[in-house]
Amino acid sequence: MKASGAILAGVLNGLADVIKPGISAWEIEQFADRYITEHGAKAEEKGFEGYKYATCVNVNDEVAHATPRRDLILKTGDVVAVDLVVNLDGFLSDACRTYAVGEVSAEKQRLLDVTRTALYKGIEQAVVGNRLGDIGAAIQHYVEDEANMGDVRELIGHGIQPTMHEQPDVPAYGQAGRGLRLKEGMTITIEPMVNLGSREIRSVETADHSWEYYVTYDGSPSAQFEHTIVITKDGPKILTSQDASFDQAYL
Repeated sequence: MKASGAILAGVLNGLADVIKPGISAWEIEQFADRYITEHGAKAEEKGFEGYKYATCVNVNDEVAHATPRRDLILKTGDVVAVDLVVNLDGFLSDACRTYAVGEVSAEKQRLLDVTRTALYKGIEQAVVGNRLGDIGAAIQHYVEDEANMGDVRELIGHGIQPTMHEQPDVPAYGQAGRGLRLKEGMTITIEPMVNLGSREIRSVETADHSWEYYVTYDGSPSAQFEHTIVITKDGPKILTSQDASFDQAYL
């Protein structure tokens, strides 16, 4: 899973140079799909429940599960979240990262900073003996009480391996001391989705009614950061690390 995660990290790091004003969401998909294939892996999202693409590409008020569109051109000031799953010889990794497109407003930059920090607040709680509620409570308290932003409830993290979505559910909200007790060897994703405005979201169908994705109810921008981690006796270890200097405490 760590080798799979290294390929996924390579995609997300590479996209930092690809994503700029004037490119299409489809170019993000092309880069990711090509990179995964060239590294001997496959894009696990392709074919999942009829989904056709290697990535989900969510722009501004799109929260999750949006498709990479040829006619969606990124412009200065946008924020774009790219979510994908890599399968390397049956071993899976899942991660998401939100990018600023050119210069963004101070509000949007703060949204990205808060969401990324919220992810690490959750990871810090992913230790043997804690409970799932400790992860969610840490994220919720930081996002809602400290940052005064919307902590999405409807979409959550999950167990991973041997399939993409396994038990347990890993919400980015909850009550400390409640839920399943965490044990050594568990592999899970933690993936807070944070809205600059209200936490409420709604579903939207694509024009051809073939797929459903989610947007913020009030039209405010949204961000997501996600890692796949393994819980060890020495603490949480990130399997999809893209910046060892940033999260070296979890490697």
